[in-house]
Amino acid sequence: MYRRCLRRLAVLISAAFLSATLAAQPVEVTIGYIQWIPDQGPVLSNVIPEPEDAGLRGAELAIADNNTTGKFLDQKYLFESETTDSEQAALDAFEAMQKKGIELFVIRAPANTLETMIDRAGATTLIFNAGAKDGHLRTTSCYPNLLHTMPSYAMLTDALGQWLNQRRWNEVFLITGPTEADQAWAGAFRRSARRFGLDIVEDKAWTFDADLRRTASKELPLFTQGDDYDAVVVADVRGDFGEYVPFNTWLPRPVVGTQGMSPVAWHRVVESWGAAQLQSRFRKLAGRDMNSEDYAAWTAVRSIGTAVTRTGKANAAAIRAFLFSDKFQLAAFKGRKLTYRDWNAQLRQPIPLIHPRGLVARAPFEGFLHPNTQMDTLGFDKPESECRINE
Repeated sequence: MYRRCLRRLAVLISAAFLSATLAAQPVEVTIGYIQWIPDQGPVLSNVIPEPEDAGLRGAELAIADNNTTGKFLDQKYLFESETTDSEQAALDAFEAMQKKGIELFVIRAPANTLETMIDRAGATTLIFNAGAKDGHLRTTSCYPNLLHTMPSYAMLTDALGQWLNQRRWNEVFLITGPTEADQAWAGAFRRSARRFGLDIVEDKAWTFDADLRRTASKELPLFTQGDDYDAVVVADVRGDFGEYVPFNTWLPRPVVGTQGMSPVAWHRVVESWGAAQLQSRFRKLAGRDMNSEDYAAWTAVRSIGTAVTRTGKANAAAIRAFLFSDKFQLAAFKGRKLTYRDWNAQLRQPIPLIHPRGLVARAPFEGFLHPNTQMDTLGFDKPESECRINE
């Protein structure tokens, strides 16, 4: 009798699922991916170069994930990508995809290129920023059709600032490289230092163009002489000199920032909350480890997939409305459900603090309070931004 009831229940569940599947309307979703990264020039260190397909592979994995879910709901995800070697080629690819009727885009490109694309976008186009970390895109340059899955510089440096404050390493020595990215990273850290009560006792610019592979042990101890400090903070996004700062400082101090212990969106050492399974699937697809650019593209495509699954609609307007609703939460292997800030469309997410072979911690940390959500202690909070894209 008991077994008979179980069989009947199984049949009813199967019938209900089949009925729901048959009732679902077929949906086809096309997502465009465009990538253009300017040539960074020669790097004066032995830093491992970033994979040329960083970002693209994350989007491809997310398309596969979306189709795994979509096949049960008669939803199909198509993917068109262009990795270009010039800004003009990226803009041409964007316009060509729009002419094909594509409304959903994931873009990995510099902020100025991204803004040009937005100016050329159609009224129904929805763009996900999976590359630019610039603060002005989240504070003053406010675009209703632009969402950010890449953490801003401010989110990354706030994670580091919270950690330094928590450890009571309040006096730091800041070294800033010459590139625009270095300046942007350092500027964000100075803001974080004020926010979390850190004292930058030395703030020095790295102006040398020497190859440190032979001279680091002589030059860096002299460069880092100064008043006592608890940690050295390095802003060297490209990796010209920062790789040689650890163990070469005048005082025996930890190195954090773009080198040493670093705040990132993603890294191969993140394995908790099911992340090991994501890492494994990515390695199988790409033949390498997943990085922050891959993760930003993956979360963008998965955001679209989550919205389509829940709404059954593939148009950009319906997807955007759902992403900003109370019903949206993205399960993204970081221990918390991720959501978008309704004033500037930044994806809220924890920030891992890592060194090349291990996870140190994950921000935000206990003790840093917020009236709405602790996740908004990272990056630009609503009062700090002029953006009000949903008002």
